[in-house]
Amino acid sequence: MKEQRSSYTNKNRKKFNKLLLLAIEAALICVIVAGYFIYMKNFYHKDGNSNTVKTGQNSSGKKGSSGKNTNGKGTPTPTPLTEEEKREKEAKELLEKANLSAMQYDYDKAITMVKGFDNYTQVKILTDALSGYEEKKSTLKRFGAYDSASQINHIFFHILVADDSKAFDGDYKQKGYNYYMTTIPEFNAMLQQLYDQGYVLVKLHDVAKKGKGKDGSVSFEPGDIMLPPDKKPLVISQDDVNYYEYMTGDGFAKRIVLDKDNSPTTEMVMDDGSVSVGDYDMVPLLEKFIKEHPDFSYKGAKAILALTGYEGALGYRTNDASSPTYKQDKESVKKIVKVMKERGWEFASHSYGHRNMEKATYNFIVKDTDRWEKEVGSLIGPTDILIFPFGIDIETTMGHYNSDKFKYLKKSGFDYFCGVFKEPWMQIKTDYVRMTRRPMDGQAMLEFPERLKDLFDLSKVIDPNRPKWEK
Repeated sequence: MKEQRSSYTNKNRKKFNKLLLLAIEAALICVIVAGYFIYMKNFYHKDGNSNTVKTGQNSSGKKGSSGKNTNGKGTPTPTPLTEEEKREKEAKELLEKANLSAMQYDYDKAITMVKGFDNYTQVKILTDALSGYEEKKSTLKRFGAYDSASQINHIFFHILVADDSKAFDGDYKQKGYNYYMTTIPEFNAMLQQLYDQGYVLVKLHDVAKKGKGKDGSVSFEPGDIMLPPDKKPLVISQDDVNYYEYMTGDGFAKRIVLDKDNSPTTEMVMDDGSVSVGDYDMVPLLEKFIKEHPDFSYKGAKAILALTGYEGALGYRTNDASSPTYKQDKESVKKIVKVMKERGWEFASHSYGHRNMEKATYNFIVKDTDRWEKEVGSLIGPTDILIFPFGIDIETTMGHYNSDKFKYLKKSGFDYFCGVFKEPWMQIKTDYVRMTRRPMDGQAMLEFPERLKDLFDLSKVIDPNRPKWEK
């Protein structure tokens, strides 16, 4: 028993000694590793501060041992560009802007931008681009695929239905919405089909313009819209961009606003009372589409917004001087309009009270026009476009306007008069322009689909949630 106990003790002692040796070896390894890191740290940093030793970067920004610039904390900073590199960068930035102008058929502007670059002939990417611009410019044709301005379509919309479950909910307003309105999916489908068929947005002022005769007299004449031979000019407008009170809660935008990037967009009130900013009407939808398809716009053209006045403008109740936000609302409209004009939008009068101007008396036209100018024109600035309420012209004549109504409207600054018809029609006189517009509403799509066959495949346009047609 004594011998067995002694043998067991020896075994435990050997085992303990072995474990002790392993622990000592592990400790030595840790000391060596720690020493290595301390040595490397001291090698690169003296006395624990940011000044480097040997050829390392110091706080003055000189090159470190790797030859790269650092910011004093070991982080590399960009090497200053050489003059040649700076020039190349500037040329590329200029070319990006020039290419956008060229995509929108403004080759003259693109060419001018390139030629304005110092010694542009010494920069190959610029001379190559210039050759391309000049070649494409030489292929352009006046009015593109059309032979005259009178073939140009002018289509129009009302405020778009953003939520058809509310607009088409079976109440007494559903029929009117089904008759006059277009839904957002329908509008988007139309835009895509128009684009695919080669249509290009132009301004009304580009369709017909004021020109000077040899004797110095001023008169209207067809414009000089220069497009590729397969492109078709198109004017778009939207009526009643006032967001009337009767539309509240029926699935429409509330008003136009500027987003955080200072781009025009819309607000809409949600079911819980919160306000959402987004693509709830034509303005932001068209802005977005043109951003994605710059060649859908001729020289940056957008569309015309026609405003009445009896419930303010752009969704702001600027008609109510007793409103606590009256002054603020007027300033908001001015700011929005300024931004939108800079982005290619045009504005028009839709009269103040939206009355039939053919049946209205001369005195009513005078009062209505003056009030619109005072309450709306003072906010949006001068406009020479009048879009008739209900599309009904002041005269039925096919000749020259001759009524006192016309004389007063002309005196008030209006030169372009727009009615409604099933197909394009234009009259360019020495002192004014008449142009018909084609409605893109429920009635046109459901009751008279044959009238839109030249523009759309309606089977791919009509919203399945739209109610059946009822006269």
